[in-house]
Amino acid sequence: MYLDYKGINIFFTDQGKGNTVVFLHGFLENASMWQPFTPILSQNNRVITIDLLGHGKTGCLGYVHSMELMAEAVQAVLTHLKVSQFYIIGHSMGGYVALAFAEKNPAALKGLCLMNSTPNEDTPEKKKNRDRAIQAVKQNHNTFIQLAIGNLFSPNNRTTFTKNIKTLIQEAQQTPLQGIVAALEGMKIRKNRTSVFHSAPYKTMLIISKKDPILSYDTLLAQTKNTTVNIVELNDGHMSHIENKHEFSHNLMRFIEF
Repeated sequence: MYLDYKGINIFFTDQGKGNTVVFLHGFLENASMWQPFTPILSQNNRVITIDLLGHGKTGCLGYVHSMELMAEAVQAVLTHLKVSQFYIIGHSMGGYVALAFAEKNPAALKGLCLMNSTPNEDTPEKKKNRDRAIQAVKQNHNTFIQLAIGNLFSPNNRTTFTKNIKTLIQEAQQTPLQGIVAALEGMKIRKNRTSVFHSAPYKTMLIISKKDPILSYDTLLAQTKNTTVNIVELNDGHMSHIENKHEFSHNLMRFIEF
């Protein structure tokens, strides 16, 4: 389904009835990443997936897609669907968008789950890496995507999940250059939202992976010490929904149902 929003189309899916669960994908991904989980979840829940700006079947809105701008697009879909309270699950960049949404609309949330994501802003070094990535993707779109997708998996799993990686690369290659650059620019300037996450009046869960090549397992673990955040530790890389599919699914169901 599509929503006409500021002259572009936003793609979303809406299945099932019950507690509403909103899924937000990560950088170079799209709503299809949640397909393995929606048939089971939608038996007892209303499951909404959204293609974020410049990704999947959703158009671009400018040179910079800030996390706030993406959150506004998410809000437009939920307003259109007349959804008032829900759980929100965000993978990586989707977690940054979920945090931006939560900061502005705390009363709308029943729970917020960051999956291989962080409430922290980019470090100075990470910002420099974003700029390097922007230059790399402008020089060679396909090479950048191939390297970026493979590097999301823990080293051992790059062989184990060769077929998955190939499929992810093929899907990511459909992401337009403008969408990739706009997302990188938006992630680079995002705010620190640690206080939003740690002092939330709703349930919070952080899924972290011991061999995540993108995020520091030790840093995330230390920062959530003495907080009410529910921590789920998994054994592999940044792509928990693939590398630790069953553990992810189990913990997600528990988060929504209890």
